[in-house]
Amino acid sequence: MSKIRVAVLMGGRSSEREVSLSTGRQVLAALDPSKYDAFPIDTAHIGAPALPGEPAAALPHSHPPTPPHHDPQVPVRMSSDAIAGLPSTLGGEGLVGQNRPDVAFICLHGRFGEDGTIQGMLELLGIPYTGSGVLGSALAMNKVMAKKIYEFEGIPTPPGLVVRGRKEADAFLREWERGDSPLSCPAVVKPNEQGSTIGLSIVRDVKEMAAALDTALAFDHNIVVEKFVEGIEITGPVLGNDDAVCLPLVEIVPNSGFYDYEAKYTPGATDEIVPARISPEQTRIAQELAVRAHHALGCRGVSRTDMLVAADGIWVLETNTIPGMTPTSLLPRSAAAAGISFEQLVDRMVQLALEGRCSEPTSVAST
Repeated sequence: MSKIRVAVLMGGRSSEREVSLSTGRQVLAALDPSKYDAFPIDTAHIGAPALPGEPAAALPHSHPPTPPHHDPQVPVRMSSDAIAGLPSTLGGEGLVGQNRPDVAFICLHGRFGEDGTIQGMLELLGIPYTGSGVLGSALAMNKVMAKKIYEFEGIPTPPGLVVRGRKEADAFLREWERGDSPLSCPAVVKPNEQGSTIGLSIVRDVKEMAAALDTALAFDHNIVVEKFVEGIEITGPVLGNDDAVCLPLVEIVPNSGFYDYEAKYTPGATDEIVPARISPEQTRIAQELAVRAHHALGCRGVSRTDMLVAADGIWVLETNTIPGMTPTSLLPRSAAAAGISFEQLVDRMVQLALEGRCSEPTSVAST
C-alpha cells in the first residue's frame, strides 16, 4: 500500500507566523512515516519572489507579518532557517505536478491561512485539506460575521458594535468620552480579523479607549468593541464533521490575569486545567454550545470555541478553525484527556480531511 502524501502548510505571512512554524514542526514529527510521506511548504513564498531571509512580498491591502510589540509598519525578515533541517518545498510548486500531495495539512494561523484564502486555492487545485472549507474559515475568522451567525442561531455572545476605519473610530471615541456610547467600561477592543489576541485591549478606564482603538486599527481596518464579561475562561475543542463531538473542556488560568500572546505560548505562563472546574450542568451547556458554533459556522474537522462562564450564563467569544498544535496548545491537551494521543489526533485530522471531501457545493441551479 502506497503512502499518503501530506503537504504540511506552515509559516505564511501573518502576524502568527512563528506560532505556525511551531505547529507545523509538531505535526510533521507526529505523522507516522510508515503511513505518510509528509513534507513542509512555507506558504510565505507561494506566488512571491522572496527567498528565505528576505522580506515577504506584501499582498495588496495586506499587513506585513507583525509579531506582538512590533511596529506594524516595519516589515519583518523571515528567518533563513525557519524550516531548517527539514526537506522543504518553498512555494506552490510543492502542490502541482509530480509533487502534488494527496492531502494538505493546514498549520497556518491568522490571515492567508485560516481566513479561507488558502482553502480557496486548494479547492481550485482539487486537493483535500484539513479543517474547515472556504466559507466556514472566512466566517469564523471574521469576528463581526461570526457574531452575527451566533446571534441568528441563538448562541449567547457578548453585545458589541463595529467600528470601521479611522473616521468611525474618531466618532466613536467622541461618543465614548461623552458617555453616549451604548457600551461602557470595562470593554474589549480587538481587530476584526486577527488571532492569538494580537491587537486586543481591555479598556478598564474611559481614558484608555483612544490607545486601544489605535492598537486595533494598526492590525485591521474594522475593529470590534464589545462588553467585557467577567468569568471563568474555558475553551471547547470540537472534533469531527457532521458527527462532531466536543472533547473535554479546558479551563484557562493565565498567571498574569490576561490570556495574551505571551500567556498563550510561553510554557508555564498559564495553568490549563482539564477538565474545566465547572459544574456538570455548565459542562453540558458549554459542550453543546461549542458543537452548535462548529455547525453554525459550517466548520469541518476540528474547531475550538472560546467561552466565558459568568454568573449570568455561558458566553461564546469566538471560534478558531485551526487550533494551535504547539507544546502549549489547548487542543492536544484536551485530546490527551480524552485518551487521544497527539499522533492519533493528527492522524484523525487527516482522515477527516479525506472523509467525503469534495469541492464546496455551489448555489447555481440547473436550467
